[in-house]
Amino acid sequence: MLFKYKNPKKPSWFGNFKNLYLAMPDYHIPLYPDHIYHIFSRAIGKEKLFLKEENYKFFLERYRLHISPMADTFGYNLLPNHFHFLIRIKTLDEIKSHFLKVKKNKLFDIEKVPEFIMERFGNLLNSYTKSLNKRNKRLGGLFMDTMRRVEITDDAQLGAIIFYIHKNAVHHQYAKTIEEWPWSSYNSLLCKSPTMLLRDEVLEFFGEKEGFEKFHQQTIYLKDSIED
Repeated sequence: MLFKYKNPKKPSWFGNFKNLYLAMPDYHIPLYPDHIYHIFSRAIGKEKLFLKEENYKFFLERYRLHISPMADTFGYNLLPNHFHFLIRIKTLDEIKSHFLKVKKNKLFDIEKVPEFIMERFGNLLNSYTKSLNKRNKRLGGLFMDTMRRVEITDDAQLGAIIFYIHKNAVHHQYAKTIEEWPWSSYNSLLCKSPTMLLRDEVLEFFGEKEGFEKFHQQTIYLKDSIED
């Protein structure tokens, strides 16, 4: 049976978040357990997030440390000045378990679950910024604004976002083909090496490896400048 994402029925505790959810701008919506999101951010001005190969590797290490306990990952792409991830936040029970592990002696408050989830992403971005600043004798912030997020609510959107994320390096003219760019999840999804990715679910969604590869053969239109 093919994996098909269905927007889950709002659980009983969702009512606690309702007013907050309706009040938030599109790109700054709360992150809720058991929901799928496209998350993305970019560097301020003309800055670069990743200056060398070791920066990409370190960011992914930090991601595994701070985010993998909170979310499963369908796909990602790291570009010199921005990044994209497609994630599914883990269940409420899993979030609670992680909260109690990292917030020793603190009470778990269900109404603050989205705040706790965003705190983990903040830890990711802050720890990466501090490391990059130290290594490059740099000062100040690195990422523009708050990390942006868009909820994925149906199968068509899910497939389109996976392709959008993987084609980004070609679109921005950092690579000529999707396969050529080493800092996306595309090649990892196709190989058999151990991975943090939801490889089986993604491939099943597209009709296994052949369907996945065929879907990624769509025309990719190029941006005029890699600086955009």
